[in-house]
Amino acid sequence: MALTSSNPITLGVTAPQFLLFNTVTEEELSLNALKGEKGTVIMFICNHCPFVIHINEILVALANTYQQKGINFIAISSNDVENYPQDGPDKMKQLAKDLNYPFPYLYDATQDVAKAYDAACTPDFYLFDSQLKATYHGQLDTSRPGNGIPVTGIDLIKAMEAVLDKAQPLAEQKPSMGCGIKWKKD
Repeated sequence: MALTSSNPITLGVTAPQFLLFNTVTEEELSLNALKGEKGTVIMFICNHCPFVIHINEILVALANTYQQKGINFIAISSNDVENYPQDGPDKMKQLAKDLNYPFPYLYDATQDVAKAYDAACTPDFYLFDSQLKATYHGQLDTSRPGNGIPVTGIDLIKAMEAVLDKAQPLAEQKPSMGCGIKWKKD
């Protein structure tokens, strides 16, 4: 497991559009159909990454809270399922059901969406405002598997509260860290 940090993005850029397979409902869904009225969190995650497993519980709690406030959550897995079958659509669907994900868990089969977002790791968090302009790209919080720091989601919470308050994006945005996305070999 190589520790990888997220790539920087320019705040204010527009979220790249997509049409992806929802592993739970088995339908194709677009960003425009899924975006929130006040904001949208896009998370690149996967089933097997210990960094994602470490935060799954808080992701569910945050989504349950903030979707009621107008910020929708969207999870995307872009891993190569040939070499990492545990991240395949059937297993994604089962995990989403087992953990009661209150957000769609989308499968990026071509990895084009991960490339469009310049996603690098799991988890990788992006927050966009009501106009789909980037306001945050960083860590959930400072908790990591084994470091003894409680999972709170405080960094993402502060970013979402700034969006809800129509305030300036956070000045300090620390990169997310986790497992590198499992890219297909050409």
